[in-house]
Amino acid sequence: MSSDPFFDDLDRRDPATRAAAQAALLPDFIAHAIAVAPAWAAHLSAIDPQSVTSRKALASLPILRKSDLQKRQAAEPPLGGFATSERGRLGRLFMSPGPIFEPEGFADNWWRTARALHAAGIGQGDIVHNTFSYHLTPGGWILDAGARALGCTVIPAGTSPSEQQLAALAQFRPSAYVGVPDYLKILLDKAAAAGRPVTSIKRASVSGGPLSASLRDDYESRGICVRQTYATADLGVIAYESSADGCMIVDEGVIVEIVRPGTGDPLPDGEVGEVVVTSFNRDYPMIRLATGDLSAVAPGRSPCGRSNMRIKGWLGRADQAAKVKGMFVRPAQIAELARRHSDLGRLRLVVSRDNDQDLMTLQVESNSRDGGLRERLEQSLRAITNLRGSVELVPIGSLPNDGKVIDDTRG
Repeated sequence: MSSDPFFDDLDRRDPATRAAAQAALLPDFIAHAIAVAPAWAAHLSAIDPQSVTSRKALASLPILRKSDLQKRQAAEPPLGGFATSERGRLGRLFMSPGPIFEPEGFADNWWRTARALHAAGIGQGDIVHNTFSYHLTPGGWILDAGARALGCTVIPAGTSPSEQQLAALAQFRPSAYVGVPDYLKILLDKAAAAGRPVTSIKRASVSGGPLSASLRDDYESRGICVRQTYATADLGVIAYESSADGCMIVDEGVIVEIVRPGTGDPLPDGEVGEVVVTSFNRDYPMIRLATGDLSAVAPGRSPCGRSNMRIKGWLGRADQAAKVKGMFVRPAQIAELARRHSDLGRLRLVVSRDNDQDLMTLQVESNSRDGGLRERLEQSLRAITNLRGSVELVPIGSLPNDGKVIDDTRG
């Protein structure tokens, strides 16, 4: 556990100093991306990098959307020409749902996770139980790298069965947990029911899903301090909590803009809009990448003393994609399911929450009385999204004709 509240001096530097330092990085950073990465050269062909010397100038650059990234990667494997390091100089290659492909470089703390974990009170000497997946997707590696950079010992629990996780918890007695918000409660409840209560965990850094007030209260009643981290596979850490005030502090390695959804136009502070991020990553630069997430700039500074801009956390999706148990589900995946079962009407995936757990229900228009249809659809849903969900068959014409493919009702 860390005794110093700050990760380094960057946490508390004067905002004007931070803005000037980041602005000074932009011209050469953008020039490097254009010179080395053909996709950035094409995307920014009309841009003079030396003119981009402020946030206002940055806001004039075109937005890059994940759908564009996905199309370029499909046309030019593996990374669509956006990486500035050659494949032989990258440590790992990942595949996230979509699919979207991402690299990891060799540098320590490559995803910049250590700062967020430090703010959650996690540090040297902690044993960290990491339940993010290590298989193909980068989630486990993102948190693993930051924890080890801080001097932590990591249990790579991943998505192994809960019985194995409980055995590891009993044997190693970790002091910290990282994973999706609700899974820790599942583990704690199962351990208590089995007569092996877990009392060693005192700190947690959670990501990949909403942390409800009731769930946070439940953890606090057990003596566990929980903080949220906002990160993506293509950007690394974007923002993180240092207190339970509902706001997140923007990471020092990125510039965050809040723009009007569907445009690249910055919104006034306090207005809800889409999160757009520029990440100063020399191996895999991202310049004005639209995340699809909604948030807003929060007023004032954090009570912890960190001075960077704050955002109001995750406020929904600008598109219809939804994050379920740490995995994005996108309309294109529902369309793929429809292609596999061409005799159906409209489909709508309803994402809900019950007992602090994410649930998926696929509503399917069908007049078929085939008893095995529901089971086949559930199998296809799991195969395409890597998530379990139930299927509800409804009559043809009963779903609204409003274009909505994914209905996230979690609020």
